[in-house]
Amino acid sequence: MNWEPEVRQMCLALPETYEEQAWVGTRWRVRGRTFAHVLDIMDGTPPAFATAAGTDGPAHVLVLRSRGTELDALSKRDGFFAPGWGPEIIGMLLDESVDRTELGELITESYCTRAPKKLVALLRRPE
Repeated sequence: MNWEPEVRQMCLALPETYEEQAWVGTRWRVRGRTFAHVLDIMDGTPPAFATAAGTDGPAHVLVLRSRGTELDALSKRDGFFAPGWGPEIIGMLLDESVDRTELGELITESYCTRAPKKLVALLRRPE
């Protein structure tokens, strides 16, 4: 399954989000700060992502931001990986086991780590 259209829809629903091509794949940003990045791993390329994800592919990967206990918990779950190139960065393998509700929550939380407080305040989030 190609997850990019679904991730795109979730990301672009967030205030002041825009999409652009990254060095590989597609990323979504708010005020110049990336909060989601989707790419494909094929035949071990790109190598940094293939190594971090532990697969030569084919695989769809979503890279997000998270913090604190949530980041720690995610990094220990199957289907997630800590790439090691930033303290808040977590990778997620996108496959048929992904829960769409959780995916939306993770994207929103990632957005909240990068967006200004006034934009975060516009979101309806569970307590």
